[in-house]
Amino acid sequence: MRDHKVNFSEGTVSEFATPQTMSDVVDGLMHFFSTNDVNINQVRAFMESYEGDKNQWQDYALFDQYKYTRNLIHEGNGKFNLILVCWNKTQSSSIHDHSNSHCFMKMLDGSLSETLYNWPTDEEKSSNAAMMPIRSVQLKKGSVAYINDSIGLHRVGNKSEVQGAVSLHVYSPPFQMCQSFNEKNGGKMNCTVTYHTKFCEKVNYCRS
Repeated sequence: MRDHKVNFSEGTVSEFATPQTMSDVVDGLMHFFSTNDVNINQVRAFMESYEGDKNQWQDYALFDQYKYTRNLIHEGNGKFNLILVCWNKTQSSSIHDHSNSHCFMKMLDGSLSETLYNWPTDEEKSSNAAMMPIRSVQLKKGSVAYINDSIGLHRVGNKSEVQGAVSLHVYSPPFQMCQSFNEKNGGKMNCTVTYHTKFCEKVNYCRS
């Protein structure tokens, strides 16, 4: 659902209770998203403060041999949702946008590489120019990344050949579709966003 219009800005971080459990994380986010004006710095600081003991999130963590998994923890209040993403060895996303949503990504285990791209220009699209990365950063355990479509597009992946990675994502507002981009020519396609599990239960999608 995208019925709620949320305005984001960067403001001063006010005092908050450090979350100790996943329930604390949900309660804190429910508070921060209780209004339509959300402080990016506040949410980021809150997510950074969460140490993320494995006992608090391992029940939601389900890895897949072939693709990274998106596991819904909480549907929020219509203005956000909370998702645990599990990345097996060498798995990565496509280059993608966030459908006018804001994304906070907290590293709970392992590390991920985030590569940022500009949106293809009209000239680049008409010439099928390759998309060139403008920045790549390594996200280590405990760090929090933030992106929205005004910042650009990105690809996230686990480059490790020996260890999986786990990240905790807040999306506001939640979305069901995004765009995936071809790095070789800038072509794009619409993709349906799905879940591997919801509330620790496997989701089965039936093909019609």
